[in-house]
Amino acid sequence: MLNMGDVGRKISELRKSQNMTQMELADLMGVSFQAVSNWERGGSLR
Repeated sequence: MLNMGDVGRKISELRKSQNMTQMELADLMGVSFQAVSNWERGGSLR
């Protein structure tokens, strides 16, 4: 089963390893920075 908390931590870890802000990642992915923040907190990936 997919653990959303683990997924969120991994997204945050990878983003930070690239010295990237949530805003920069959001722009690259074409989503809002709020979506990235939600993912990193373990919320929905939709």
